[in-house]
Amino acid sequence: MHAEAMLAEVILAIHLIVIAFNVLGLVIVPLGGLLGWRIVRVAWLRLLHLALLAIVVGQALAGRACILTIWQDDLTGQGSAPPPMIMKFIDGLIYWNLPLWVFTIIYAAAFVYVVALVALVPFWGQRRAPL
Repeated sequence: MHAEAMLAEVILAIHLIVIAFNVLGLVIVPLGGLLGWRIVRVAWLRLLHLALLAIVVGQALAGRACILTIWQDDLTGQGSAPPPMIMKFIDGLIYWNLPLWVFTIIYAAAFVYVVALVALVPFWGQRRAPL
């Protein structure tokens, strides 16, 4: 396997992790807030979630694809060997054939939702219980 193809697969794996983190955060934060899970009060995780979604929304509003998508496309190119089957499967899960404006609306709505979660499930001012 060529180095470029391997790097494209690594980028795809990172992309999948980022997507999973963002999507799961949309569900886990409100659920954890209701159930009293301490993990949803960890400020750096919540700020990372907010920052990643802000980057996604910013790129969409600028009319750009995700930087990970651009890198992967640059590495795979059109004239290369066909990608492995698992890569095709994951690409099908991640890359939907819809206009960019649809994604922009979805990303913006998700970002507004996460900003609202900051108020609904705050992560600051929480006191730890004494040990």
